[in-house]
This record gives sequence, C-alpha cells and structure tokens, in this order.
Amino acid sequence: MDINMTRIYLASRSPRRAELLHQIGVAFVIIPSDIDESVYNAELAEDYVLRLARGKAQSCCARLPALDMPVLAADTTVCVDGKILGKPESDTEACAMLASMSGRWHEVHTAIAVASRDGTEVALSTTRVKMAALSRDVIAAYVSTGEPRDKAGAYGIQGLGGTLIERIEGSYSGVMGLPLFETAKLLRNCGVAIPGTQD
Repeated sequence: MDINMTRIYLASRSPRRAELLHQIGVAFVIIPSDIDESVYNAELAEDYVLRLARGKAQSCCARLPALDMPVLAADTTVCVDGKILGKPESDTEACAMLASMSGRWHEVHTAIAVASRDGTEVALSTTRVKMAALSRDVIAAYVSTGEPRDKAGAYGIQGLGGTLIERIEGSYSGVMGLPLFETAKLLRNCGVAIPGTQD
C-alpha cells in the first residue's frame, strides 16, 4: 500500500472522532456504519467493543468494492460493576448512569479497527476514570444541558462533563472515543502517513 496515502474512510459520524483525526493531520471521508449494537448475553465490555469496532469496519468494507483506502472504525463503552453503560435513551436513564458512577472509579473501553485489503487489525484502550461525588442537583443540572444524550456513560469528558471527573488513569483521547496512540499505530501499519511521527 502506498506509504504516501493520507486519506482514510471513517466509519463514524462522531464529531469527537473527526476532531481527533483532524488533530493528528489525517484526512478522511465519512462512511457511516450500520450494524446491530446489541450486547450479547454475558458479553464482557472489552469483547463487546472489539466486536463492534471490527464489525463496523468490515460492514463498511463490504460497501466499498475497490477498498482504495483503509477503513477506520471505533466503539466506546463505559463499564461500572461489570455492567456496560451505553448511550442513555432518556434523561432519567442518564441520571441513573451518573448516579451509579458518582464518587467511584469506572472503566472506559474504546476499541479501534482498521480494515484494508490486507485484512483487519484491532486494538483496545482501557482507561480508569474517577468521577466526583455528585449530588442529585448537580446530576440533574448536567443532564438538563443535553450533553449526555449521545455519550456512552452519559457524560462527555471533553465538554461540561470534564468538570465531573476527578482523575483518569490511561488515555484521555480514548475516553473521548478515539485513542490516538493506538489509532496512529494501526494507521501506520496500513501505510497511512501521520505527520510528524514515525515507526
């Protein structure tokens, strides 16, 4: 594959993932994926995000007969007490999610997959996050902003949700939805040049 390739397909509509790719100088074309994101019975959070990231990438590949550029896909989930927290379906559910993490550590798992003519590579980023102790009023005020509605775990660390986080151990960009270290590594493996970096 041509080492001078600088464009990829991004299998995501996430503005946060787009922002992070712009940050590292990778141009992309969005081709949204459409797969079933249901959790399997007794499926671990790590296995869940790896399966979805791989499935999203391969689903997009199937719609690209030429596959002239690599496809990057990702999936993020939050896990507390072994329970997977996806995107809240209502403000009530968002409040419950935030209450379950209040004053406690939880994990954010983000898997990425890069598919090319040579196959599909995957990587996993896991970050521990400590949320501050939150009162009902603080939770209600945050949820009323609307920010939690499209976020796994009902918060966005890059926005107002960042004021609720005391500490993280791991990848900040991974919590945002695209771990840049792992992403750059897999893209370089596919011949995508990342400005200012090398193997």
